[in-house]
Amino acid sequence: MQDLVEKADILIEALPYIKRFRGKEVLIKYGGAALTYDSIRDNVLHDLVFMNYVGINPILIHGGGQYITENLKKKGVQSRFVNGLRVTDKATIDVVIDTLADINKGIVHDINRFGARAIGLSGHDADILHVTKHTEGGDVGYVGDVHHVNVFPLKELTEFNIIPVIYPIGIDESGESYNVNADEAAAKVAAAMGVQKLVVLTNVQGIMRNPEDEESLISSLHARDVQDLIQKKVITGGMIPKVKACMAALEGGVKKAHIIDGRIKHSLLLEIFTDKGIGTEISI
Repeated sequence: MQDLVEKADILIEALPYIKRFRGKEVLIKYGGAALTYDSIRDNVLHDLVFMNYVGINPILIHGGGQYITENLKKKGVQSRFVNGLRVTDKATIDVVIDTLADINKGIVHDINRFGARAIGLSGHDADILHVTKHTEGGDVGYVGDVHHVNVFPLKELTEFNIIPVIYPIGIDESGESYNVNADEAAAKVAAAMGVQKLVVLTNVQGIMRNPEDEESLISSLHARDVQDLIQKKVITGGMIPKVKACMAALEGGVKKAHIIDGRIKHSLLLEIFTDKGIGTEISI
C-alpha cells in the first residue's frame, strides 16, 4: 500500500507542471549515450510520448556524431576536428546527411511505435535551418552557422500534437547543404519557437564543480555566473558548447535551460515534472 501511495504522490507532484506546460513547447537536444544505447534510447522516447500524451509539445533535435565517425571510417575517411567542429568536405557532407537521415527514420519509427505521432524533418529539405558558411578559426568545409530559423514547418506539426524530429543540416542562400552543430541548432530553434524550456541530454549529471565528486552537482545556475565558471575551468571541454547553447537560448527569450544526464531512467520526466529535478538548471 505504501508503494501505491508514493506513486500517487509522484503524480500529484507532477500535476502543477503538467498544467503549466500543457499546450506549450519544450525542445530536447538528444545525442551521446542517450542515442547510442537501446535501453537508454527507449526511456528517452517513452518520456517524449508521455509528454505528448499529457498535452505538452516536445520538439526533438538529434545529432549522431559517433555514427558519422563510424560510417566515415568504413569508407576509409579519418575524421578531423577543428575547435570541436568536424571538418566536412563534399564527400563527408554526403555521409553526414545519409547517416543523420537513417538515425532520424529510426527515432520517428520508435516514437510512433510507442504510441505518439512523430514526423522526421531535415533542417535543409524542410527549409528550417538557414545558414552561412562557418569561417571563424579557419575553413572547415561544409559547416554552417545558423542565421535564421523557419518555424512554420514545426508549428504546423506541434499545433496538431505531432512531434517534430529534426536532424541538423542547414542550407545557404544558394541551396547548398551544410553540417550544423546540433547544440547550436537546438539553441536557435528553441529561441525561434519561443519554447518554455531547452533540455540538453548529456552523458554526465550536469555541471559539476568537481567531476570526480558526485555530490558536487550545481543544480541551479544563474547565467551571469557561467563565464566565471568557464574561466575557472569548472566548465570545460565538451560541456562548454552545451552551456553556450543554453546561454544562446536564454538570450533568445527561452525561460530556462537544463543540462541533464540522459542515461538516468526517465531523466526528462524527473527534470520537468518534479520539484527537485536531477540536472543543472540555467536561468536568467
